[in-house]
Amino acid sequence: MNSVLLQFTDLAYLIAAVLFILGLKNMAHPRTAVRGNVLGMLGMGVAIVTPLLVPQPEGYLYIVAGLALGSAIGAVTALRVQMTSMPQMVALLNGFGGLASVLVAGADLLNQKESLETGALPTDVLVAIAASVLIGAVTFCGSLLAFGKLEEYRVFKQPIRYPLQQPLNALLGLAALVLAGLFVHFGQAGDSIAGSSTIAVALLAGLTLIGLVLGLTLVNPIGGADMPVVISLLNSYSGIAAGMTGFVIANNVLIVSGALVGASGIILTQIMCKAMNRSLFNVLFGVLDAGQAAQSADEVYAKVRSTTAEDVALLLDGVQHVVFVPGYGMAVAQAQHAVRDLGKTLEERGVNVEYAIHPVAGRMPGHMNVLLAEADVSYDKLIEMDVINPTMDTVDVAIVIGANDVVNPVAKTDPQSPIAGMPILEVDRCRTVIVIKRSLSPGFAGIPNPLFAADNTLMLFADGKDAVMEITKAVKAS
Repeated sequence: MNSVLLQFTDLAYLIAAVLFILGLKNMAHPRTAVRGNVLGMLGMGVAIVTPLLVPQPEGYLYIVAGLALGSAIGAVTALRVQMTSMPQMVALLNGFGGLASVLVAGADLLNQKESLETGALPTDVLVAIAASVLIGAVTFCGSLLAFGKLEEYRVFKQPIRYPLQQPLNALLGLAALVLAGLFVHFGQAGDSIAGSSTIAVALLAGLTLIGLVLGLTLVNPIGGADMPVVISLLNSYSGIAAGMTGFVIANNVLIVSGALVGASGIILTQIMCKAMNRSLFNVLFGVLDAGQAAQSADEVYAKVRSTTAEDVALLLDGVQHVVFVPGYGMAVAQAQHAVRDLGKTLEERGVNVEYAIHPVAGRMPGHMNVLLAEADVSYDKLIEMDVINPTMDTVDVAIVIGANDVVNPVAKTDPQSPIAGMPILEVDRCRTVIVIKRSLSPGFAGIPNPLFAADNTLMLFADGKDAVMEITKAVKAS
């Protein structure tokens, strides 16, 4: 009976793993993303239900209680979270995933205390425990700090400066490796060294503490427009920690799903690094530092010109090519549907309408794609930065809605800027630029944007949704 149950469990885990892979593949394209989400949920459902079939009378109460509590929290959160808060949600989920890995690996070690005392735990299991605890702890604290930065809490928004920042990170990393090695050594010692099991547990606790501190010190210096890179990297960390935990508890589906998340997160991180003109090495060691603005906002914005929705409608009369540039401000104003309506209105007049998408616009990778897809904007109209930049000279009007850092020309002109070298959407080359913002407040990088005071730029100070709706109304009336 146990043999049949074991075979059924392995088959169910294989099915769950296949569903995860198919779900990930389908989520690579907006047209199949919904199907991918459904397949992923089915795979997770199989992975959750399968262990319940294994007889464990003493544990069912805790399992059912955990499922009920987790499902309730997940359902309420999913219903209440705003699209603008989705990056923060992702950061928290990454962090909780890392914490789960730490707790599961630690609990498994304590459950196998007899094997630990006799030195019967295999080396690969001890290595997996150490890796799961270290990476999970880094992910947990790093993700919580990333959440604080994304929420723009005052104490977290700007990096905390202290001397020897990078040497300290290197020292912590070295200490973590030493503790991990000692943990494996004492975990194998058994009766040959008195109290080796107690020493091993203490070493694991120390490794957890170093991981928590390292998570803070790695993410602390990272800020500004680099946060999407951090989110994707922490997502990868959470997957790697989960995969290591799968080796600890011999759970095949956890190994496969962790490997998928870890690998996809690393690939996404590399894509983000390329888009940000950063090296993966620098991201891994937390040296994405924020620089200082070369000019004050008063100097940069001395010649800003404002406009009205009616004047923008007059500018749009008779144009041939219009590009919308969405940013985080569009998400805050929930203006994506209004933008779609204006785009359709212009298309009905024969205007070529496109949407320029910067890879890191918003607060997480794909943020703008998700918003515009929600508004039923055709995917073919979403043009990537590398494709649309060469055509910017042909654009009659670029309408920037809440974007800031991703259109800031300082990235090309000021090597001391915190976004120096970052590829941007070169809207400054368009014939006319309309920037819709509530105010001249800086973007997440915290620096002024000379585009707002350029000779070919007009500022429309208003809520993004209201402004776009007013423009649409004026265009239809003209």
